[in-house]
Amino acid sequence: MPDVIRTKPHHFVDIITAYGAGNDKPQPHPYGHDVHGVTARALANRDVALEMELGADDICTPCVHNVGGLCDDTIETAHRPGAPTSKREWNLIIDHRWCERLQLAQGDRLTTRQFCQRVQQHAGDITDIYREEPAANTAERQRKLEAGLARFLSA
Repeated sequence: MPDVIRTKPHHFVDIITAYGAGNDKPQPHPYGHDVHGVTARALANRDVALEMELGADDICTPCVHNVGGLCDDTIETAHRPGAPTSKREWNLIIDHRWCERLQLAQGDRLTTRQFCQRVQQHAGDITDIYREEPAANTAERQRKLEAGLARFLSA
């Protein structure tokens, strides 16, 4: 069976965004999630398959907040009016928005390179994807995402 990374769309967007900020080697997190491992796999093989997962993905699987396949973590919403306090609910909102924008669905497969090309071609202004976030944060996220896409696709 070929190597496949099961990922939430926003998780891979976040990896590319961090890459655009120069974060090539994220460190293990106290929660035990696997952002660092998935990032290493994607950077080692830019044509590894990504399978879109709207539930617990390869990043979530080892996390201490993954309880029975569901995230029990909460998020601070003081700067996000209208956002849920459940990280699982928040992530699902963002993932649905990314899926709509990129014309993706649960179980779709494409390579990391194809995913990045699709984001580069279809993301446009991401303000409406992160509409609960402060505009300055989203503008910075967009800048880093564009830099990460260019960097990833040029290597």
